[in-house]
Amino acid sequence: MRDHDGLSFSLAEYQRRLQALRERMARRRIDVAVITDPGNLLYLTGYQTTGYSYFQALVVPLEDEPFMVTRRVEETNVAPRTWVEHTRPYSDTGDAIETLYHALVEFGLESKWIGYERNSYFFPAYQQERMLATFAESNFVDCFGIVEAGRITKSDEELALMRQAAAATEAGMAAGIEAVETGAFENDVAAAVHAAMFRAGGEYPAVAPYITSGPRTMLGHATWEGRRIREDEPVFMEIGGCMRRYHTAMMRTVWTSGKPPRDIREAEALSLEALTEMKRVIRPGITSAEVDHAARHIIAANRLGAELITRAGYSIGIAFPPSWDEGYILSLKPGDRRPLEPGMTLHLIPWLYGVNGDRVVGISDTVVVTDDGCESLFSDTPYQLFTRQGRP
Repeated sequence: MRDHDGLSFSLAEYQRRLQALRERMARRRIDVAVITDPGNLLYLTGYQTTGYSYFQALVVPLEDEPFMVTRRVEETNVAPRTWVEHTRPYSDTGDAIETLYHALVEFGLESKWIGYERNSYFFPAYQQERMLATFAESNFVDCFGIVEAGRITKSDEELALMRQAAAATEAGMAAGIEAVETGAFENDVAAAVHAAMFRAGGEYPAVAPYITSGPRTMLGHATWEGRRIREDEPVFMEIGGCMRRYHTAMMRTVWTSGKPPRDIREAEALSLEALTEMKRVIRPGITSAEVDHAARHIIAANRLGAELITRAGYSIGIAFPPSWDEGYILSLKPGDRRPLEPGMTLHLIPWLYGVNGDRVVGISDTVVVTDDGCESLFSDTPYQLFTRQGRP
């Protein structure tokens, strides 16, 4: 038995997650789960690689020892980063689905009820079709979401890691705000943000920070592009710090003069009012739609022509590119009746898009749902619009 020094969490934490998964499998009458989502693999085992565009799977029998099927070069991540003892790799000239099939036969699992993640981003349709056609003796059931049911609430160990990610987020935001000035380039701000996050112990995030200025703030999910920052305009930043693939995120807006115009100050006040109201109403049992409404009705009443054009927030935690959020697990949006639970971690984003037609103001927070409310994972960054003077 090898040691487990490379694990991000205690072995007991991983055993708890595996046991909870097996209990959900038993309720679904699933004998074997083939888990392919990169975030789910990390959650269950600690396994990670940037090579997740190649087929990789954790095969979890209801009772026997799990094993992994990976590309051979990615197999090098199993022993130092996970508790998994058995692997069945395939080479670049081999066939991933055939390797999976032969492994199931080897362990006597090919004729069982097999759950697979039909909606997994990185288990494409052509591989799923080959699996369904090749495993003639197997019975398949879609078990998408069976791991996410555990991921949606974070343990104390996970929250401790997310607070480390939050420290990297705050370091990056503080450096970004400091780097904003008239005459600087968006790239200068991006360089400062990345350097500060990484020096604070952060790792590469699932999404590059969003850094836009002036009219470019109106571009959804755009980021730095070499533009020179001008006087009397907004600079919008949304930054996601990362630690062991766990993320926290934060929006802030900077105005490049000492005196923002009245409409920008009104937008700041509305964003803060909506954020405060969201945090006031969050508690176990309230639905995600009700939290969304807490922000949406405040923003909808504005006189600035601005809108909340997205959901008001989303679950955040484990993430790989191309997205840092867990919004496919839970999003705060109209019509979503899912009740919140203690341990859920949420990025609250009551931002105003289109202030007087061409500006954006956003102030956000990442919180954890507690037994009687919520608590921010951040500690040092004020909730406000920042101002920066130009170069002398």
